[in-house]
Order: sequence, then C-alpha cells, then structure tokens
Amino acid sequence: MDSFRAFRAGTTVSVLIAASLSFACSQQGQENPSDSGGAPVLTGDYLGQALPGDTPEIFAPGIVTTGMYTRDVAMTPDGSQLFFGVLLGSISAIVETHRGEDGVWSKPEVASFSRDSRFFNLEPHITPDGSRLLFLSTRVEDPEPDELRNWSNQNIWAVDRVDGGWGEPYDLGPPVNSDESEFFPSVTTDGSLYFTRGIGGGQESYIYRSRLVDGQYQEPERLGPEVNSTSNQFNAFIAPDESYMILCTGNRDDTVGGTDYYVTFRNNADEWSGPINLGDQVNTPFAGEFSPYVSPDGRFLFFMSIRPFPMETLPDTLTWEYLRGFRQLPETGNAGIYWIDASFIEELRPDGF
Repeated sequence: MDSFRAFRAGTTVSVLIAASLSFACSQQGQENPSDSGGAPVLTGDYLGQALPGDTPEIFAPGIVTTGMYTRDVAMTPDGSQLFFGVLLGSISAIVETHRGEDGVWSKPEVASFSRDSRFFNLEPHITPDGSRLLFLSTRVEDPEPDELRNWSNQNIWAVDRVDGGWGEPYDLGPPVNSDESEFFPSVTTDGSLYFTRGIGGGQESYIYRSRLVDGQYQEPERLGPEVNSTSNQFNAFIAPDESYMILCTGNRDDTVGGTDYYVTFRNNADEWSGPINLGDQVNTPFAGEFSPYVSPDGRFLFFMSIRPFPMETLPDTLTWEYLRGFRQLPETGNAGIYWIDASFIEELRPDGF
C-alpha cells in the first residue's frame, strides 16, 4: 500500500471522555451551564484557542483534535465556519463547527453533505470567495456492494453556498475527474483548481492544475518536475494568490519520515522553485504528514501529523479508568491536527520567486 493510500487506513477509537472535555474547558476558562455534559463555551477566532508561535501546538485538543483519526482543515473566508475530516474504521466523514450570531461556536456535527454512511467523504476545501466547497467523495449512483465503504471511485465533488447552508453535492465530472483517482482539491482566487491524481491504481501520484475559463475547467496539466519531483506527490495546498504550494512528497533524499511537507514557490512567469522541506518543526520521522492548510488570513499553517504519546507524562500507577480513556485523548498515536505561525514559510522563498 503506497503512502497516499496508507493514510486512509482505518482505526477504531471511541468518543471523547470527560478528561478531554475538562482539559478543553480549562483552556477556555468557562463552561456552558445549560449543557449537561459540561461542554465548553468556545468564543473568538479559531475556536478561541491560544494562538501558536513558532512551535507546533495541538489544535483545539479535546474538541477538534481528539483520540479519533483527525485531519484536513478548511475555513470560510471570514473564519466563522470550520471543517475537518474524521476516519473511524469503515467510516469517513467531514465534520463542521460554526460561530453563531452570539459569537459561540457550535458543537461539532457531521456536515450536511457528508451524512450518507455508504460512502467516504474527506478533504474539504472552501474556495477563496466562500461560494463553493470541494471535497473528496467515493459516492456513485446505484453502487454495487463492492463499491461501498472503500476507496474506489475517488473523485472531487462540490457543494455550492445557498441560503441557510450548503446545497446538494455534485460530481465535478470531466475533465477533472477521470477513470483514475482524483482527490485533495485546492483553489486559487482566479478559480484555478489544483488536485492530486493517482495513476495506475495508486502506484504513482502527481499534482495537477486545471484552469477555469468562462466557468469551465480546462484539461488538467500535470505540473513539472519542480513540483512533481518523485513518483509520490499528493495533497497539495495552493496559496490563493498562487505564489506558493505546500505538498506532501515521499522518496526524496531529504525526507525526514516516509513523506514530508514541502513548499515550492511560483513566480510571475509560472516557474516553480524546487521543493523545500519545511523542517523538523513540522515534519517527523513517523511518516504521518498528509494534509496541509493555511488559514484564509495567511497567519497559520494547519497540518496533520501522527505523533507518539509523551511517555514521561504517564502516571506512576496505572488504573483501568486511565487505560480505558488513553486512546480517547489527543496525541496517542492517531492522526491529529496541529498549527503553527506560518510566517516562516515566506522566509524559505528563494531569490527570483
């Protein structure tokens, strides 16, 4: 199983335990008295979380980043709605939370377009103007039994913004979607769509670009070796102004883990720099870097990472209650969402780009 498919492997975990919520509440400093579960009241930008600096922090521990296999972040341009992906064994869903008129963030719920349990949905991306949400889906009409709850038929789907939420999902169709696998959409301000296409049943994967002309996507082009430097590139985030791309790449001499996050910069001549490793603050030796995203304001890099539990924090005496809750806490071996100040990205830009 190659790395861009391996990250989709299932896992079995359960829901949050009280310890997670208590930790989250302590982060916020208040509780919702009307909620019998003691769920925290979340207010402010980024779910009211303390902003990170130049060291990665777990994003919204016990709320977004939990013991579940959690990845993929997308936000509306005003930051008032946040989406993320969750995988649980044979379940893959997109979850959303939003800030209400009272300024309080809602409890996370499965997004309206992601509730059909027959199919996998993942990798949400909201266009810079906020009018459309793109995502990976395996849904098909009148599926055969062997087409349910597996990663066949990976295509890019979309929902449009309508009054009161999002419309019905629809397949982007050709020329973007093909008989191969297409996934991880990312869109620029001018509507250009970047995505990954898996070739030969997933044996290779490359980053493609499709320009939007008169409302129609054009035939996708596979980007050159400055972007696709090996046979294993996937899950690229493109900056809205198209000035840089963060992507996942494996099989390079400078890779820390099995795959790492790299950045490649683009100039006005549509030339790309070679990939630059984002370094060991972001990348780890644990081969779990699969999903980058930069917030709409450009301030923060969100990224999925699989990081081991800090064993020095174990209690001296183990209890059944502790063991039962261990896998329901962040950073215990499953994928989680981290964030870091994104200003270091521009510091990596080479001359001429």
